[in-house]
Amino acid sequence: MTTDVHTGTPAAPGRTRRPAPARPSERRWAAIFLSPAMLVIGIFMVVPILLTVWISLHEWSMFTSLGDMTWRGLDNYAGLWSDAGFRNSLRNTVLYVLLVVVLTIPLSVLLGLLLYFPTMRGKAAIRTALFATYVVPTVAIAMVWGALYAPTYGPFDQILGAVGITGIGWLSSPDTALISLVVFHVWQMIGYYTVLVVAGLTQIPGELYEAARVDGAGFWRQTTSLTLPMLGRTMTFVVLIAVVNAIQVFDPIYILTQGGPAGSTEVLSFTIQRTAFEYGLAGQASAMAFSLFLLMVAVGAALMVAMRRRR
Repeated sequence: MTTDVHTGTPAAPGRTRRPAPARPSERRWAAIFLSPAMLVIGIFMVVPILLTVWISLHEWSMFTSLGDMTWRGLDNYAGLWSDAGFRNSLRNTVLYVLLVVVLTIPLSVLLGLLLYFPTMRGKAAIRTALFATYVVPTVAIAMVWGALYAPTYGPFDQILGAVGITGIGWLSSPDTALISLVVFHVWQMIGYYTVLVVAGLTQIPGELYEAARVDGAGFWRQTTSLTLPMLGRTMTFVVLIAVVNAIQVFDPIYILTQGGPAGSTEVLSFTIQRTAFEYGLAGQASAMAFSLFLLMVAVGAALMVAMRRRR
């Protein structure tokens, strides 16, 4: 039996006691302590977003002053759909995100299961090695992978040549360039997602596995009927992070392909950078950036709704 801390009377059995509302002094102190963080968020996040929206409604070159902006309303947004370059970058972005998610999620779950359940030595070292690919700067890793993908003298082409296969133009062919970047992305991020999966596995009570073993369930049945359903919320978060990271990809494309060959790797983030800083079309670039922001918000909202329905 529980006791109400405010009245000292026993709480009704079977009823969950609601937490007491915060007193005015507690709310005031909470506001004081949160105000610095909210101020930083407002300055470095909200203000840039609002400024981007404002610029997206104007015609403005970054090589001129802000006073030279010309009002266009929603014309910049309407012009995006008639822009073949934007449609191409949007198509490449969607394809890139789908490939990353399709490859990353099953691999991270598989590696998470292999690193969590078997009783073997060195699991911590393997986790550290996997996670190291995430913490190393992307620029450094991209330069290394550029050498691996190099035609003729690159290790990948040399391995293929040793078995009698003609070298593949990994980054120089429109058919393989985007897939090559996806492989690089998966290799770099898989350790991070595996660590998240392992963290989710630690939240599953061991008593459930004991009960399943008593009922005669083997490893496969435990995985499909217990582990994967209990990982639902964790996997929703992993999918969300994977999608956001894939949509925001920029460094490898800027270093390795510059959007080529023939625009096959030109994704939205790279198109925004090129439109703004190379062509000076800040209004159109801001419209692309805000559209990309809305796309990420929509994806995040859809995944959050899916997670709520699984509860």
